[in-house]
Amino acid sequence: MTSALQDLERRLQEGLGESVIGLKSVIRALTIAIVARGHVLVQGPPGLGKTLLSKSLAAALGGTFKRVQGTADLMPSDIIGVHVFDAAKGEFEFRPGPLFADVLLVDEVNRASPKTQSALLEAMEERQVSVERRTYALPEEFLVIATQNPGDFEGTYPLPESQLDRFMLRIEMTYPARGDEEAILTQFAALGELRKTPAAAVVSVSALEEARACVDLVHVAPELLGYILDLAQASRQHAHLSLGLSTRGALAVLHAARIAAALRGAAFVTPDDVKEMLPSVISHRLVPAPEAMLEGASTHGIVQSLLEQVPVPR
Repeated sequence: MTSALQDLERRLQEGLGESVIGLKSVIRALTIAIVARGHVLVQGPPGLGKTLLSKSLAAALGGTFKRVQGTADLMPSDIIGVHVFDAAKGEFEFRPGPLFADVLLVDEVNRASPKTQSALLEAMEERQVSVERRTYALPEEFLVIATQNPGDFEGTYPLPESQLDRFMLRIEMTYPARGDEEAILTQFAALGELRKTPAAAVVSVSALEEARACVDLVHVAPELLGYILDLAQASRQHAHLSLGLSTRGALAVLHAARIAAALRGAAFVTPDDVKEMLPSVISHRLVPAPEAMLEGASTHGIVQSLLEQVPVPR
């Protein structure tokens, strides 16, 4: 019997599949983030459909979509909003910025200055913003999808650790397989096709709540919690890392593994669920030590070493 969570992923795969091709694993990751109310950092070269994917997701969820382009001169107020004097009322009125959306795409977030990047911190963690001693709530299903250019691209700023830790998952987008790319060229050969996104929502708020209820039924054994804690502790003591996994990150591993288990119809989380989700959850959170970078150690290699050295519960 198909669960509400599995039905949710099927609807998203089918709905988004009308606009994007060859991104099934990416859509699965987005499904996990949506159910967990987490945010997503997407990294990869330009021109792979990240904006189209984000816009299509908002349409599939029946929500509003806003986009912000990261530039060196982008200011926090450009994202959050500003107070404007209303002459008729004789008072200042808050005009919300693009942050007030169900799905916010921050394109090339690492081209914005650290000051502007920090404008997202409160919004991503607490789903609210504070302006002039007043607090404004964001939409209940507020989701940030930030795209990031590789660090060696010109004009990029490294994201601060506190912000990276607020992204539940990091998704690596690479060039599509030849067959998928051929399908893209065929489908979008007509110029008008480029603007197409899902015409109607395929996922309701009630469907999201039912999917989350399915996840709550998945059992997590104490030994499994211990395994996640052991991985977190090992990252904090790793010789090649100057900053390991935070408690927020460990919680994200637990939530992601639990959703992954529910997606395959399991009643409990296994170590394999943790291993499957660990790279996407912690790779962007780990800060390599200077000597590790000199030795050519990669974050991916460090994550694999953590999985090899931490005993798996039986």
